[in-house]
Amino acid sequence: MEQQESYMMYLFAYQLTEQHGYDTLYINNNVGEIWLEKYQNKISTIIRISTTGFDWKNYMKKDISIVFQKISAMKKMLQGKDIEIHNVYISSHTPIDSWELLKKPMKTQEKNPIKMNTYYLSGDEIIPEQNRLEKNIDVFFDNISDGKSDEQMEQEINQYKVELYQEVQKKQKNEESIFSYGKPIITYLLIAINAILFLLLELKGGSENTSTLIEFGAKFNPLIMDGEWWRILTSMFLHIGIFHFASNMLFLYYFGALAERIYGSFRFFVIYMLAGIGGGIASFIFVENISAGASGALYGLFGAFIYFGIFHKRIFFQTIGNNILFLLGLNVILGFTLPQLDVSAHFGGLVAGFIAASIVHFPKKRKLGIQILALGLYLAVIMAAFLYGFQQNENSASYQLMKIETFIQEEQYEEIIESATKGLENPENLEAILLFQRAYAYIHLNELKLAMEDLEQSIDVLDKPEDLPEAYYNLAIIYYETGDVRSKEMIEKAYQLNPDDKRIVEYYKIITGKKIGD
Repeated sequence: MEQQESYMMYLFAYQLTEQHGYDTLYINNNVGEIWLEKYQNKISTIIRISTTGFDWKNYMKKDISIVFQKISAMKKMLQGKDIEIHNVYISSHTPIDSWELLKKPMKTQEKNPIKMNTYYLSGDEIIPEQNRLEKNIDVFFDNISDGKSDEQMEQEINQYKVELYQEVQKKQKNEESIFSYGKPIITYLLIAINAILFLLLELKGGSENTSTLIEFGAKFNPLIMDGEWWRILTSMFLHIGIFHFASNMLFLYYFGALAERIYGSFRFFVIYMLAGIGGGIASFIFVENISAGASGALYGLFGAFIYFGIFHKRIFFQTIGNNILFLLGLNVILGFTLPQLDVSAHFGGLVAGFIAASIVHFPKKRKLGIQILALGLYLAVIMAAFLYGFQQNENSASYQLMKIETFIQEEQYEEIIESATKGLENPENLEAILLFQRAYAYIHLNELKLAMEDLEQSIDVLDKPEDLPEAYYNLAIIYYETGDVRSKEMIEKAYQLNPDDKRIVEYYKIITGKKIGD
């Protein structure tokens, strides 16, 4: 590498970083190459300066192709969607054959093409090519080397090297500090709380026992509708079964610790809780069954990582980005293929986690406009979603059926009739069971005629009689007590559907006068 060429390369790189806002991406002294980037107006401008010379045009074309390949490989790490490369060669000799066509702008064939301009500063073309470069990137270089001895240029080259390497080291330290803002104290505390509650669930009846889960604060829509809104929070710390608990805690151990190091303990806790609330409300809207788990909060960490990737794109893809996106994609696929997973809580937590990350932003940095807007958006969405959830549940036949099950335990028969009647306004595929439950309440209120009508209608709309043999049994009893001869037909049907039910067997003997086996 000749002194003049090396001097120009380092001088250009130094001035671009010090005066024009470029960041140093890469320095390789062995081959004489420096890469720089500037992000502005959603465009990443890459300047690659090389002191490699070429004897033939084809060698130069090959090198240009390699530059395109390198940029394509690191595209995800660059901040801008649009990428412009200025490929600068500084050499004492040019290709023997004609190479001027390579000066024309080039671009890749893709949706967002990578564009390239090539410059060859050599001999008489140094000034014209430098002027063309300056015009295209809108800078002016103080290229003063005339009259300087090799020793003077060597001193300045060493000075520029020190400055550039110090900048790279400073940048590396800043990037490393991004992953060390906090220690995973909250992560371990959350794991401990979840573990203690899981053990309590197991000791008090089992983590898969519905009554125990409801007692400890699982998400149960009827009780939330009755004012126990805190179940949205408490359900985040309960798990159904050992596999559910172990998989979530393993996820929290690895990704919770990483998120806490990036955002710091306080911000991490805010993100975790706000994401969990978002996931819980999404589950309240779309899932009528009892549910519990930290999945909404954990998916919120995915949202926080994506937010991190927007502001630190290069670091994101150089470190955790590909793994995070792979795991997110895998979990989305599993969410749609495994019916036991609460997909709505996952996506609710993901969105809420992203918004929560924008509320707290990053340690030692502020984006007050974004943070205030995000806080307002979160509150508005949560309030609207919660109100929508109330409306959805109120109009849901499944919700009314869940309320009825609670009323049965409490022997509130008037309330059973009211809920069943409301559910029958839009029964979906639950008409038969809603009619059966209303008939059950009518029987206890001695409204046998109304009970008979509901049971007859329930049997008429049953798709599978084997799903509800009790309807035939109850109707047989009413017919028998009112002297209706159809009681024999009904009890025989009930016995046929469920011959192991002792109550059905008993009334089968009474109504038919037959012994079992006749």
